[in-house]
Amino acid sequence: MDIASILRDWPYEPGQLAARRIRGADGKEKIQLRLDLGLLQMEVSGRPDGARPHGCESLLEYHEKQRDLYRKQRGSDDGFMLDAEACEMLRAEGLLYYHRYVAEFVLEDFPAAERDTTRNLRLMDFCAAHAADAADRQAMEQHRPYVMMMRTRARAQAHMAGKRTKAALVALQRGIREITDYYNASGQEQAVETSPELAVLKALAEQVESQVPMDPLVKLKELLAKAVAEERYEEAAALRDRIRRVSEYRNQRHGPEMV
Repeated sequence: MDIASILRDWPYEPGQLAARRIRGADGKEKIQLRLDLGLLQMEVSGRPDGARPHGCESLLEYHEKQRDLYRKQRGSDDGFMLDAEACEMLRAEGLLYYHRYVAEFVLEDFPAAERDTTRNLRLMDFCAAHAADAADRQAMEQHRPYVMMMRTRARAQAHMAGKRTKAALVALQRGIREITDYYNASGQEQAVETSPELAVLKALAEQVESQVPMDPLVKLKELLAKAVAEERYEEAAALRDRIRRVSEYRNQRHGPEMV
């Protein structure tokens, strides 16, 4: 039962997150996350601890099925409520998924990290909609911007890993808008300027944007403006012809360019 030998072979480094994949005694792949006093071991899919509450993949799935049954019987989910104990257990389950998506980030398994962050956002939505007590409806909202940020990072990093730089930038810009909209809708407008989550995404967006190749048409227009400013009119005329040809080609393939 003593895990000292395992910990000796995998030293803990303060301030560093360390995760690894191992093959369990059941032959299935597991994820391990090193902690200061031990480690966490998690399943790679389903509920991280491998449990199946009420025969479902997770408690969230169980309560969603209960909600759907209630809706089918009554025509709507008005009146469907989660008591304090159910909310507490759902929050505890959300923590399991948090540990796993942190490990997935360390392992650079970004699609899995997006899956688990999306799942925890679904959990937040469910409790916000159905918790009987106002405190339970708000309990996880303080964490929503962080989880939204992590999901956005997962999406962007997955695109970057696939050399899809423009798609990564679009994902980051979308995430920034979503968090900003959340703050504005929840009466936290001042947080838009101070949010560490937005600061992280904006810094990453700037970094990614610097790697996005410039549109050839934009580059030609910049060269044209410079040639005109420097009174190099023959070169400017040639650049206008190139811009016209590129624009005509794009219009033929994609329709008129939107300005």
